[in-house]
Amino acid sequence: MDGIARISSFFLLSVLLQSSLNSSLGSAQSIISAGKMATAGKVIKCRAAVAWEPDQPVVIEEIEVAPPQASEVRIKIVATSVCHSDLYHLLQSMHKDGFPTVLGHEGAGIVESVGSGVTEFQPGDKVIPLFLCQCKECRFCKSPRTNQCERAWTRVRQEIMAGVESRFTCKGKRVHQFMGTSTFSEYTVINQIAVTKIDPAAPLDKVCLLGCGICTGYGAAVNTAKVEPGSTCAVFGLGAVGLAAVMGCKAAGAKRIIAIDINPDKAEKAKVLGATDFVNPKDHNKPIHEVIAGMTNGGVDFSLECVGNVEVMLSALESSMEAWGVSVIVGWTDMYDISIRPRHLICGRTWKGSMFGGFKGKDGVAEMVKAYLEKKVRLDEFITHNMTLDQINDAIELMKNCKCIRAVMTVSPQ
Repeated sequence: MDGIARISSFFLLSVLLQSSLNSSLGSAQSIISAGKMATAGKVIKCRAAVAWEPDQPVVIEEIEVAPPQASEVRIKIVATSVCHSDLYHLLQSMHKDGFPTVLGHEGAGIVESVGSGVTEFQPGDKVIPLFLCQCKECRFCKSPRTNQCERAWTRVRQEIMAGVESRFTCKGKRVHQFMGTSTFSEYTVINQIAVTKIDPAAPLDKVCLLGCGICTGYGAAVNTAKVEPGSTCAVFGLGAVGLAAVMGCKAAGAKRIIAIDINPDKAEKAKVLGATDFVNPKDHNKPIHEVIAGMTNGGVDFSLECVGNVEVMLSALESSMEAWGVSVIVGWTDMYDISIRPRHLICGRTWKGSMFGGFKGKDGVAEMVKAYLEKKVRLDEFITHNMTLDQINDAIELMKNCKCIRAVMTVSPQ
């Protein structure tokens, strides 16, 4: 009887626990549903950093964010960071037709509501917006030869770095969504092909960095250059992209990684992430490619340019071994031409470019989030400042003056 009594008590306890769990889950679902009911299908007024014109401070404004349309997702942005591409649009290219805009493309958040036809996402999902979409249906998405998506060329106007569509208005004016994303806003609306669902355990104030810079640099080494074990590498430029490239070279098994930057303060961080040598071009009275050639008996196996400067691109190419070197252009610019003499390639060098590190957007970012959670990829070391959206202009100045690697801003509470 005692055994039967114990079994009965255990069964009763199990039923009570399951009932309590179901009640808790039901309450959580009710909260999500209530939150959805409160805003779904309605215009949301929220705060965003609006760049009204080029080369001017951005302004925190109240904007209107329309509900998601068919195949779109509305996201509450929790955290975002400033990337050099934001500064490039604001302070360098300054295309007049690209303003007003809400910048930002390195962010992470939570799905607030979805439009018709969306089945991949639901309210409450943790997600990362993608400036490089992945529709998974076009010939590019189906090909292992590229990470490009044909729809990326139709949904974003590259010359003005803005989405063709925008769900933002401010003071009665249409406001562009930078690269189709705009993460310097408490809410944004993005086509589902430019959003990836991530592990619920991922800390959004860390994995937001995977929206651009870290994937771009790391993937350029691993996916594009295909750095080999035991090889020699040179990484030009030690911003977040360059440091991530160093990390990628290390992960690929390079035996020697030469980090190159004119800022000596970057040396220690580069070595933490895997660099074996640091070279400051200002410390030498001859061209940097000659310095690298002298250090490596003729040049490195792989070189990566992570600055976005055409002169540095040429230096990186010339720093690679003439007979078999692979040099990858990673830094972004669309303002200047570049020319080389044919002999730089005829003898055997390969010169190639890398967009978003060769990662297919949805698949690659989700994989990198998993790698971070498994401690195979570092992110915390890239964050030098934690700020709020109100401090956006301070964050821009830090980046402009090379005083930070990544400044992560809290946009909304989770």
